[in-house]
Amino acid sequence: MPEMTKEEIEAKYNHKDLPKINNYFLNGYRCFMKIFAIVFFGVGAVFLAIVVFPFIRIFSKNKGDDFGIDARKYVSHTFRNFLGWLSISEVSKRKVDDLEAFRNIHSKIIIANHPSLLDFVYIMSLVPNSTCIVRGTLTKTPLAGVIKQAYITNTTTFEEMCAECKKLTDKGCNVIIFPEGTRSPRHGRNNYKKGAARIALYCQCAVQPVFIGGSDKYGLGKHDPLWSYNHSEKYLYDFKMLPVINIDEYKDLSEPIAAKRLTEKMEEVIRSAGDEYYKTYTGKTRNNY
Repeated sequence: MPEMTKEEIEAKYNHKDLPKINNYFLNGYRCFMKIFAIVFFGVGAVFLAIVVFPFIRIFSKNKGDDFGIDARKYVSHTFRNFLGWLSISEVSKRKVDDLEAFRNIHSKIIIANHPSLLDFVYIMSLVPNSTCIVRGTLTKTPLAGVIKQAYITNTTTFEEMCAECKKLTDKGCNVIIFPEGTRSPRHGRNNYKKGAARIALYCQCAVQPVFIGGSDKYGLGKHDPLWSYNHSEKYLYDFKMLPVINIDEYKDLSEPIAAKRLTEKMEEVIRSAGDEYYKTYTGKTRNNY
């Protein structure tokens, strides 16, 4: 896929439509705390990989088989604490209609729109028994130790990726996938990729769509300046669990057609939820989710 030109990036990710900052002191504080949180998150990931994970590996019942599950549960716990601190620090807050419903998701491919850097962190905190397919480039960051030991990277072959996902979903775990493949642009939309549908069909498990609404995530989106934050309010993450998409109607189709139609269904469900959400809460529509 060719890289976007500077003009294309400007068209999709410019923030000229944002309102003016209404409180420079508060905005500056939140910018600072956001950057501090990013640094703290990286340091915490190194600590988990070097100090905590070896103990989990020693005390896991079946070592290799159970280590990943135990490690991800512990990561989910630390994410909840981290996000609680962000809430106390007035950086971000969460809204969930039915927390218990998220806790009880099992053996599903969880898909969601992808407005910001914190999407995975929030979903993992809500659904402890989950893994995620992450970009291989993250193995070159401070997160490398955690990712290599507990998550699936997209640098493995697709067959290996599917086999690992099936092994986990057969045990009741979930796999989080963002079908856009990258964070949503501020303007326009990303096309949905077929990977999530192909994995769901391979694993023979249903798809659980989730819509992430809330306030503007400026400062955590793609190509946003590091020293930036929502100009008028703190980050709100509003999670809506959508009806499950069963894959039975696609099983008798050829793999390419089934993947195409299931992808179209996933996109339709997420987009429709976004349309309804923003009309309800703002009276306006958006076209970037």
